[in-house]
Amino acid sequence: MADRFTGVEDDFAGCFEELYGVAYRAAYGVLGDRAEAEDCAQEASARALVRWRRVHEYAPAWVARVSVNLALDRTRATQRANRLRRGSDVDVDRFELAARRRDLATALTALPKRQREAVVLRYLVDLPEADTADAMGCTVGTVKSTVARALDRMRVELGPQWAWDD
Repeated sequence: MADRFTGVEDDFAGCFEELYGVAYRAAYGVLGDRAEAEDCAQEASARALVRWRRVHEYAPAWVARVSVNLALDRTRATQRANRLRRGSDVDVDRFELAARRRDLATALTALPKRQREAVVLRYLVDLPEADTADAMGCTVGTVKSTVARALDRMRVELGPQWAWDD
């Protein structure tokens, strides 16, 4: 039985560094914490290995999505813990940053799946448009229009206090 997985593991090993980097950048974009992002990247990479036969053709996009989902789960857990500690002294700057990240994560999860995937790959994973198009199985023009629609939706969701330059 071990023989049937040897080739799969070798294929995964050749892609591991790239996939781990994608997963880390995606998680760090949501969390802003290196240790937490590393944990998410490790978990996403382990899940990719287990499912490698099914996900190897679109592994970077799959790993990025899993890593972002893990990061969002951690963000939600942190929010719950913060609600329990409301009465204690909290560093205001850190609280503001955490609130902004929470708002961004909420707006990101409100996007349709395809738009969320495009934004994650372009801005959190920092893939060029051509690589994003390849990972999503579409054209560069589709990536551009999908990202533009996603950013428009996020601007509405986040409000004017969240102005940013494209």
